[in-house]
Amino acid sequence: MTGEDELKLLGMWASPFVLRARLALSFKGLRYEYVEEEIFGNKSELLLKSNPIHKKVPVLIHNGKPICESQIIVQYIDEVYGAAGPSLLPTDPYDRAVTRFWAAYIDDKLFSSFMMMIMGKTEEEKAEGRKQLFAAAETLEGALEECSEGKPFFGGDNVGFVDIALGGFVAWVLARDRLSGLKHFDADKTPLLAAWLERFSSLNETKAVMPDVEKLVELSKRRQAQADAAAAVVQGNRSG
Repeated sequence: MTGEDELKLLGMWASPFVLRARLALSFKGLRYEYVEEEIFGNKSELLLKSNPIHKKVPVLIHNGKPICESQIIVQYIDEVYGAAGPSLLPTDPYDRAVTRFWAAYIDDKLFSSFMMMIMGKTEEEKAEGRKQLFAAAETLEGALEECSEGKPFFGGDNVGFVDIALGGFVAWVLARDRLSGLKHFDADKTPLLAAWLERFSSLNETKAVMPDVEKLVELSKRRQAQADAAAAVVQGNRSG
């Protein structure tokens, strides 16, 4: 990296959205400075200055200019560094539109149901989230079959934009598998997606930036314990 082309990524190690940006940088073979942010405590002046609207990670800073939101960052990386590594977005306008549709679906449906499953206030809410997650996975199974045309990835022979969008959640999916004893990308119900998960996880570019699944499991347990303690306090106050 030269002084004329500086890349800095503000992130948090467990964030699936930060992982998207790191995956895009990894598959493009780009060097960058990574800055770990304390997003649950005192946020840095650099983060607040770089993303004053949402005050969230990830933020990619390119030659002093901030780019926010994970999908926008991935597209920016692909446009600016088109000659580096495989293209993440197809060249055909219709194919690009389809790709963006499925990337948006992942955030709108898969992520929202995933969060309901783990953060639901009641067991009924969590069960509904799990049901919606499995339904979203089955829809993505069809999308993978259509987009890949029998090739290894959503992007065809190479990892593409939808692979990166979904890839950000891989570590958390594996962590939830261990916590629940369930396979959220089940080989019986979604065989293509299950094979994709294993294939994508085994790539060197993925392994280079993937967070440790055991650390995510421990983080999840701590957060659940904190949520349970807070709920108990609220219940106790009501009873009093």
